[in-house]
Amino acid sequence: MADAVTSQTLVDGPRNAVMKFTNVSDGTGESAITKVDVSALSGSPTAVRVDRVIYSTTGMSVSMLWDATADVLLMALPADRSDDIDLCDIGGIQNNAGAGVTGDIQFTTLGHTAGDTYTIILHMVKKYT
Repeated sequence: MADAVTSQTLVDGPRNAVMKFTNVSDGTGESAITKVDVSALSGSPTAVRVDRVIYSTTGMSVSMLWDATADVLLMALPADRSDDIDLCDIGGIQNNAGAGVTGDIQFTTLGHTAGDTYTIILHMVKKYT
């Protein structure tokens, strides 16, 4: 049985994008799987800034990564936690990946076993350069 993974675009406007991701693990996990493909968003942005992260994890942690030649950690979400992290007051989290930056966001799960879950909602602002 494969992980039951869903990705849902809730908002894809000219400035903002909101996406929801869920996973019910079969124990195999995810490794650097692209979740936010900026080239697939409307308006052809080159990157996104993350302004808010709402999440819940059960049994596994999730590393969110900026995709590049050497991926850069965006945020680590610990196992068995839930939170609503508003980053607007600090201007959000900008993509600081170096060489080979794509603008995409990837997820890697850690410590996953069958039946572990996550739900993550990302509020993003599109960047055009």
